[in-house]
Amino acid sequence: MEPVLTLNTITKTFRDSEQNCPALAGVSIDAYPREILCIMGPSGCGKSTLLRIIDGLEQADAGTIHIAPGTMAGSLSVAMVFQDPALFPWLSIYENIVYGLRLAAQKVPEDEVNERATALLALTHLDSFAHSYPHQLSGGMQQRVAVARALAVTPQVLLMDEPFSALDTFTRRELEDEVIRIRDGMKTTIIMVTHNPEEAVYIADRIIIFSERPAVVSEVLPVDLPHPRDPAGPEFIRIRELVTRRVLGKPDP
Repeated sequence: MEPVLTLNTITKTFRDSEQNCPALAGVSIDAYPREILCIMGPSGCGKSTLLRIIDGLEQADAGTIHIAPGTMAGSLSVAMVFQDPALFPWLSIYENIVYGLRLAAQKVPEDEVNERATALLALTHLDSFAHSYPHQLSGGMQQRVAVARALAVTPQVLLMDEPFSALDTFTRRELEDEVIRIRDGMKTTIIMVTHNPEEAVYIADRIIIFSERPAVVSEVLPVDLPHPRDPAGPEFIRIRELVTRRVLGKPDP
């Protein structure tokens, strides 16, 4: 199977007048169709920087990125969901979701815009809130809108930068299940940065462990557990503890 995204020796150093701050020191990753990858590592090791480089918000110093192109009108290769939903408060939920389609370089017919929005409202359980405004929704529901908005442009790769870190435990788990349903329903490749080992083991097909800054990929851990996964199961707990030790740089017992 051909990867949908290939990163080859991505390097990045932030520079100012006083010092250089190396962030990435040659990161190489392949992501495959319909795969969920979680990226973990020490704080400040360059995880979010890598997502921003993939999305075009930062420029790498060296290395190459290849992303399979989108094929539908109004499609993008990559879309991003941030920790803060960053919705437009003056737009309804429906209008927030279709905002990217309105800006699409390829004109999307209005009936297709409505069709995509209706499907995404259903997929994210927001059908009853199409005409509501962001301030009328909970934090978890706002994050669902942000995910639906990113998916409206049918990206090949959906990037998620700690999207659920500000949510309570129960809402987080609900949205983790949502991510799995979205992958299954839309065949989208998802790359998520998280600091939560349980979250990573709960949703990921593979977990990418970064080293201390400047980051390289220190290990790739497959998670060969069927969905739905039981966080209280012995194999789940074993993998979660393994991931925790790897991120902390602790030896195996």
